[in-house]
Amino acid sequence: MFELNYDLEGIDPKIFYGVNNQFFNLIKSTFPTLKITGRDHQIFAMGNQETLDVLRLKLDDIVSFISKNHSITLKDVENILHIKDAAEKELVFDQDIIVKGVNGKVIKAKTTNLKKLVRESEKKDMVFAIGPAGTGKTYTSVALAARALRDKVVKRIILTRPAVEAGESLGFLPGDLKEKMDPYLQPLYDALRDMIPHEKLEGFIEKKIIEVAPLAFMRGRTLDEAFVILDEAQNTTHSQMKMFLTRMGMNAKFIITGDPSQVDLPLKQKSGLKEAMRILKDVNEIGFVHLTEEDVVRHPVVRKIIHAYSREEKRMKDE
Repeated sequence: MFELNYDLEGIDPKIFYGVNNQFFNLIKSTFPTLKITGRDHQIFAMGNQETLDVLRLKLDDIVSFISKNHSITLKDVENILHIKDAAEKELVFDQDIIVKGVNGKVIKAKTTNLKKLVRESEKKDMVFAIGPAGTGKTYTSVALAARALRDKVVKRIILTRPAVEAGESLGFLPGDLKEKMDPYLQPLYDALRDMIPHEKLEGFIEKKIIEVAPLAFMRGRTLDEAFVILDEAQNTTHSQMKMFLTRMGMNAKFIITGDPSQVDLPLKQKSGLKEAMRILKDVNEIGFVHLTEEDVVRHPVVRKIIHAYSREEKRMKDE
């Protein structure tokens, strides 16, 4: 019989043990062959040496996590206790990582404002992500939706865009509205393919666990227990935006993304996104995250293109 005497040096024991000792009890239940007790900063354990060594490593990881983040959740403790390799450890400890995608691709919030988008979506059920193309707002939103589905926070994902022709004619394309809209919905499919293996994704789509559809398909529905993303929202009309926002059901998450500078509506038609930003700006339960060219995550020249166009549009407006 071997012993381990572990000191929780430098961290608050209350954080380590959790409310009603829930974190500590989880640790004990994970190591049923050890006799583990704790008092203030001291943790005592008795049992097999090999198992005690594993316990020491897990305690080191938990203490390290608390030192870095100044807090920890039951889910964090659970994840740490089940880490199997270095890649899983990175996923747990890097709080900027949203989800681990296909072929081990790590998807994370890469800029300050994208990190803000992640935090706002965790705190609030409806968030507007406003910014130019290339800032990662749609991709990050899809990653958040994939994580919510994985963690069973929601039961389904719904991704939608308004059917605006944007200089091309939908009328001459073959097929029904959904088939005509597929090219416009392609960026959403592309993002999903980065995050969910092909066969699993096809199964989710077939079972309607994941739905990618034109905005018109949302009318008359109540979207419960779903993570819903409205992309290209600057191309919604007043009635479309109002219809979409009022689809929100219980236990749902909504993210609305758009770029107010790229409205493809007829000149006299008001953008539903611009209007919603003005009307809802004082609703505390709704989050607003504004991204800029500094958040562009595409080729570096894209940032310069956006900046140049912004400068030109400001000049034309002034004239």
